[in-house]
Amino acid sequence: MPTLNEALRHFDLPRLEARLLLAQVSGLSHSAMVSAGPEPLPDAQWQAFSLLAQRRQAGEPVAYLLGEREFYGRRFAVSPAVLIPRPETEHLVEAALDKVGRKTAARVADLGTGSGAIAVTLALEAPAWQVAAVDLSPDALAMARGNAEALGASVAFHHGSWFAPLPAAAQYELIVSNPPYIDAADHHLGEGDVRFEPRMALTDGNDGLDCLRAIAAGAPARLAAGGWLMVEHGYDQGPACRELFEQAGLQQVHTLPDLAGLDRVTLGCKP
Repeated sequence: MPTLNEALRHFDLPRLEARLLLAQVSGLSHSAMVSAGPEPLPDAQWQAFSLLAQRRQAGEPVAYLLGEREFYGRRFAVSPAVLIPRPETEHLVEAALDKVGRKTAARVADLGTGSGAIAVTLALEAPAWQVAAVDLSPDALAMARGNAEALGASVAFHHGSWFAPLPAAAQYELIVSNPPYIDAADHHLGEGDVRFEPRMALTDGNDGLDCLRAIAAGAPARLAAGGWLMVEHGYDQGPACRELFEQAGLQQVHTLPDLAGLDRVTLGCKP
């Protein structure tokens, strides 16, 4: 059997990825790996590491191999049933907390919750908020519920499409969503980690704006007066999203950039 250091060099993987995968099967910390001696890895650990390394070489996302991804300083369980949380989505969380206020009692709905990263984070960062989360996928909802329970977040989960499963008379001070927004013809759908993520969480099968259209059109009836709609979208969809928001009668419509300076989150307020 190879030693720990030999195992890390055995596969053509970035050193950090190899360490993460080996830590997953061995339970060793980074410092323990650095100080590891010449002893061979136990056979079971080597076999498990080899399998993970080969899957990574085939393109599977590290987050799925580890079963988790960090978001807003917390670890969320993930699987191929849900989109992998990304740093760009933290801009949506920041915008929500900034506009509504952490200590203000507010009703909040997260549409297309996936892993629950947005809903759970908002519930934990703003305990005064009543957060509801919706998803069409039963498997995604199960994962989101598990993340809420593991992190101690109070979130009401609803199975269905966009606004449909929410209580009929309910109105919200905040509606957030990171919906499928990639154009079905976009070549990125066949590249990198995206190849392994659930397609229904990535694209509407059309021009990438169908879900954004449905959310923008339905939001005014579900927003309380002065309530905000906020959505994440593609870097080139800011103008289209602003137009959809304005057509729906929302005001103070504007788009926030991500750290790369690209359009990422559009928001608007019900008058």
